[in-house]
Amino acid sequence: IPPFTFPAMIPLWMFPMAAVTGNTYVIKPSERVPGACMRLIELIEEAGLPPGVVNVIHGTHDAVNFICDNQDIKAISFVGSNTAGEHIWNRGGAAGKRMQVNMAAKNHAAILPDADPDHSINALVGAAFGAAGQRCMALSTVVFVGESKNWLPDLVAKAKNLVVSAGVDPKADIGPTISKAAKARIEGLIQSAKDEGATILLDGRGVTVPDYPEGNFVGPTVIAGVKPHMKCYTEEIFGPVLVCLEVDTFEEAIDLINANPYGNGTAIFTNSGAAARKFQNEIEVGMVGVNVPIPVPLPFFSFTGAKKSFYGDLHFYGRAGVQFYTQPKTITTNWNINLPKEIRTTMPILGSGSTK
Repeated sequence: IPPFTFPAMIPLWMFPMAAVTGNTYVIKPSERVPGACMRLIELIEEAGLPPGVVNVIHGTHDAVNFICDNQDIKAISFVGSNTAGEHIWNRGGAAGKRMQVNMAAKNHAAILPDADPDHSINALVGAAFGAAGQRCMALSTVVFVGESKNWLPDLVAKAKNLVVSAGVDPKADIGPTISKAAKARIEGLIQSAKDEGATILLDGRGVTVPDYPEGNFVGPTVIAGVKPHMKCYTEEIFGPVLVCLEVDTFEEAIDLINANPYGNGTAIFTNSGAAARKFQNEIEVGMVGVNVPIPVPLPFFSFTGAKKSFYGDLHFYGRAGVQFYTQPKTITTNWNINLPKEIRTTMPILGSGSTK
């Protein structure tokens, strides 16, 4: 059950590995973007995959509940929101299914004063606002340590220069959000930040794209002075919004990130190898980047979200993905020609020797 974001890539985490490990597969694509999945089906048919190996059903709640309840379906892979993920986890778990459930995120970047300013700012702008912030690995939260907070004006200036337009526009840096409801929710969370005392340094509400006046666009938004209790921090915004917090020490940054209930991805920007090693050892997040803003693993590793961002014990793709789609079987055999002649009532022991 993939989300509307990356509607081709995320199914490709799932059904190829399931098929090559000997399974048949049912995909329920997001009802918002079913076309990409159907194109994948056309391609695998052209490639010669036998009919019935990969199947598609369309729908919303009833289709999801069918997958959760049907006893012929032994495992569920899900990527999406916590609301849907927790429902699937509970309902599918009650049906005895194996599950990997990847959910919401609040990915933090820790910016140390010794980091390269240009690289750090460019990485933040790209990772926060790319895909209009609609990706579970978006770097939506930045923790400025010490004097690195002085880089905020440069960050705002670069974000302001991003082009908001339709995805078909080759000049576009930021496309539309998925729906009017999503746009309204994002704008509501921006307003909540202002109401709770944060400062909106760059406000993307009300942005207009002349050729698409009815588009669901939100421009890049930078919110400073954010505190951990604010709604813009506690909720995943899933839009082109960067929330900025400030701490005095590196240890405070680690504690702040670890206190967040989500644990999908995080990044540190520094020129200190010792700081990077301390961060990767002490941070309680599944995917860690060192001067890398979006640390999505290469396919031979696994997508290792943690804490409230992931339910299950076997992650997507990599070795864990193979284990998820396979069932271990242990075979014990005895081909010894000198088989025991007596009855043994103790635990079976291989070999011909007596247990007396």
